[in-house]
Amino acid sequence: MSFQSQEDLSCPVCQDIFKNPVVLSCSHSFCKDCLQTWWRETPIQECPVCKRRSSRSDPPCNLALKNLCETFVLERDQRASAGSEALCSLHSERLKLFCLDHEQPVCLICRDSIIHKNHRFRPIHEFAQDPKKVLQTSLKPLKEKLKLFEQVKETCDKTAEHMKVQARRTERQIKDQFKKLHQFLEEEEEARVAAVRREEKQKSQMMEEKMEALSREIAALSDTVRATEDELRAEDVSFLHNYKAAVQRVQQRPLLDDPELPSGVLIDEAKHLGNLTFNIWSKMKDMVSYTPVVLDPNTANAEFILSTDLTSVRRGERQQLPENPERTDYHRSVWGWEGFTSGTHSWDVEVGDNSAWFIGAAAETVQKKRRVKSGFWQIEFYGGKYSTRVLGDPPTVLRVKKKLQRIRVHLDWSRGKLTFSDLDTNTLIHTFTHTFTDRLFPCMGTLNDVPLKVLQRKISVTRE
Repeated sequence: MSFQSQEDLSCPVCQDIFKNPVVLSCSHSFCKDCLQTWWRETPIQECPVCKRRSSRSDPPCNLALKNLCETFVLERDQRASAGSEALCSLHSERLKLFCLDHEQPVCLICRDSIIHKNHRFRPIHEFAQDPKKVLQTSLKPLKEKLKLFEQVKETCDKTAEHMKVQARRTERQIKDQFKKLHQFLEEEEEARVAAVRREEKQKSQMMEEKMEALSREIAALSDTVRATEDELRAEDVSFLHNYKAAVQRVQQRPLLDDPELPSGVLIDEAKHLGNLTFNIWSKMKDMVSYTPVVLDPNTANAEFILSTDLTSVRRGERQQLPENPERTDYHRSVWGWEGFTSGTHSWDVEVGDNSAWFIGAAAETVQKKRRVKSGFWQIEFYGGKYSTRVLGDPPTVLRVKKKLQRIRVHLDWSRGKLTFSDLDTNTLIHTFTHTFTDRLFPCMGTLNDVPLKVLQRKISVTRE
């Protein structure tokens, strides 16, 4: 039906495709509803086109025209649904022009129609370029924003998974530590209970021996007393006859010292219970470690491997870690978990045979502002040379007499001094002077697999 235009199949009254068309005796056709509406508004039932009177109030259906219209609409809809070029709804022609006055696309037939008389037109593809450019310009920041949101969403997804791994690992290590503490306490409990039982056994044996000796003395004395009393109850002749023997028997058993309960036979409760928790705590110091700086895994460079106790760092295979704000990837470092805003603080770092390292302090603003050019104070060893560096400035060579093995870092935040010294020789290496205003964090980094280690401090339990 491509040879048919929409005008050929349009109702003269509504100018739209025929719906339920009826035909008059004059051969003109109309939509059934359109014709009835027309007749209700006029006193005479006549053809709206030729004005010829109609003898029938209910004209017959134009079945052939109805079929044509339905076929035309079906083909038009199929072309539209198949993605074919948009067509004019009135003439089913390609929309090649844009009417500047009506601001809508039109076909060539529309251009010549009375509706668009004296209107201005432009080729539709030419006119569409400027709005496309405007829309593309407006779309660009949205696409960039969408990309950013997608990247952050991906980072959030990775962070959520990493959090689960962290939680399980931390939980496992906490359980391991408490298992050791439980084992220590159980062993300590067993040892102390065993000591009480040993004392009980020893003193019980001593009491048994004492009671056995007393029993023997009681039996002997009882025999002597009983025999002597028998002599005293005898007749005088018999008594006198046996008197010398009785006196000899009594005198042969000299009077012993009065028996006493031996001292120290009771369980020494004070020894076992006095300051029990303090004594256990004091003994526990042998299995407890303390370092003044705890390395924060959330700040570690992706190439860094931290020890389970978070006291040492070495370089290893790059890990898939979330890009959280605390991790300054452009500066290969790991920071201490605790920062300082006042007072004096010191920590010792063992560098050993590591051939590429730095240790120092960093300002909190470095994390917040990312690629700032200040806020790091460090000494480093690289290429066989020692040097100092303040982020943003070139390194300054340090003259060191002997190879450094252990370094003490001392921060006096209030006086604005960061001092490095050789822990083995107690000699000064370098001092940075600066008016600190931000929170400072210990930091360090390495380029090889020899670990840098924060040294433990001795633990003492004192009593005032």
